[in-house]
Amino acid sequence: MQKNAFLGTEPIGRLLLRLSVPTVAAQLINMLYNIVDRIYIGHMPSGGNLALTGVGVCMPIIMFVSAFAALIGAGGAPRASIFMGQGNHDAAERTLGGCFTLQAIVSVIMTLLLILFAEPMLMAFGASENTIAYAADYMSIYALGTAFVQLTLSMNAYITAQGFAKVGMLTVLIGAVLNIALDPLFIFALDMGVRGAALATILSQGVSCVWVVSFLCSKKSTIRIRRENIRVKKEIVLPCIALGAAPFIMQSSESVISVCFNSSLLRYGGDVAVGAMTILTSVMQFAMLPLQGLSQGAQPITSFNFGARNVSRVRQTFRLLLTVSLIYSVSLWLLIQLFPQAFASIFTAEPELLAFAARALRVYCGVLFMFGIQIACQMTFVAIGYAKSSIIVAVMRKFVLLLPLIYLTPMIISDKTMGVYLAEPIADFLAVSFTALLFRSQFKKAIASME
Repeated sequence: MQKNAFLGTEPIGRLLLRLSVPTVAAQLINMLYNIVDRIYIGHMPSGGNLALTGVGVCMPIIMFVSAFAALIGAGGAPRASIFMGQGNHDAAERTLGGCFTLQAIVSVIMTLLLILFAEPMLMAFGASENTIAYAADYMSIYALGTAFVQLTLSMNAYITAQGFAKVGMLTVLIGAVLNIALDPLFIFALDMGVRGAALATILSQGVSCVWVVSFLCSKKSTIRIRRENIRVKKEIVLPCIALGAAPFIMQSSESVISVCFNSSLLRYGGDVAVGAMTILTSVMQFAMLPLQGLSQGAQPITSFNFGARNVSRVRQTFRLLLTVSLIYSVSLWLLIQLFPQAFASIFTAEPELLAFAARALRVYCGVLFMFGIQIACQMTFVAIGYAKSSIIVAVMRKFVLLLPLIYLTPMIISDKTMGVYLAEPIADFLAVSFTALLFRSQFKKAIASME
C-alpha cells in the first residue's frame, strides 16, 4: 500500500487541516528569511533607512531566483502527485529525478549571471547613488547561495506533494531558526552590516538544502531521487515546465513589477517612497504566503484525487480551500485598514517613513479581501494540471493589468506617488473577477473529464 494512500481516504476537513497547518507555518517561517533581515537592517544604528531601501532594491532579483525554483518545483510536484494517484510510481520518480537535475543546472547558470551582472541590474531596478552600495554589498554575498535557495525551494515542493507536510515545515524551520540566530551575530556583533544579513541567509539555506536532498534520497520518502532517474528528458521535464509556468510568471513578474514600481516611485517620491514600497511588499508577503501555504496543503489532496478520478473529493477540497482562504484574506484586510501604522512600525521607527508607509499601505492593500478567491482558483488550476488556464490568469493580473496601470494611474491622480500605489488594488479587483469567471467554466470541464 502507498505511504500517501491516505490522501484518497481520510476526511477532507481533517486532511486539509493536517496538511495545511504545517505548510502555512512553513510559508510564515520562510518569510522570516527576508523579513528578519529587513527588521534588523532597518534598525541599524547608522544608515538603517538607506540600507533598508538598498536591500529592498535587491528584492526583484531575489524574487527572480525563487521564480525559477517555482518553475521546476511547483510544476513538477503536482504532476508527481497525479502520477501517484494513478498508481504510476515509476513516472513519479522519473519526474522528481529529472527536475532535480534540471534545477541544479539552472542554479549554476543563475549564480554566474548574478555574479557578473548584479550591479547594473540593481541600478536598473531602482537603486540610487545613496543606496547602490548597500544593495551591491547584499547581492554580492546572496548570489553565492543561489544553488542552496533554488534547490531548497524546488525540492521541498516534492516533499509536501507526497503529504509529508511536517517534514516540509521542518525544512524551512531549520533554516529560519539559524537565520534569526546568525543575523544579529553577523550584522551587529561582527559589524558586517548588510553583508552579514546576506551571509546569514545563504548559510541557513545551505543547511536546509542538505536536509531536503537527504530526505528525498532516503527510504522515508515515498518517491526517491535515484541515480538512474536523474537524466533530463524532454518528455518528462517539458510538461513540468509548462505547468510551472504560471507560478513562475507570478513570481518573476513580481521582479518586473518591482522594477516598474521602484522607478516610478523614485521619480515621483524619491527614496522615501521606494523605502515605503519595501515595507508594503513585506506586508503583502505576510498576506500572501499563508494563502499560498494553505493552497500548497490542498494541492496533494486535489492532485492525488484528480489522478484517481475521485470527483466528490476534488469538489470538496476546492470548496473548503476557498472558504478558509476568504476568511483569512478578509480578516487580514480589515486589520491592515484599521491599524496600518502597527504593520509599518515593524520595519522602521523613522517618523517620516513610518507615516508615509502607513498611509500608502491602506491604498496598496485596498482589495486584499478578494485574494482568497484568486489564490484558491489559480492554485487549483495548477493542482489539476490545467497549465494553460493557470498561465492566462497569471499573465492577466500582472502584465495585462498591473504593468500599464503603474504608469497610467499617476497621470489621472493629483497625488502622483499615491497614484502609483493605487495601480495595485485596481489591477487586483479586475484580475480576481476575471479569474473567478474563467475558473467557473474550466472547473466544470475538469469535473466532466473525470466523470
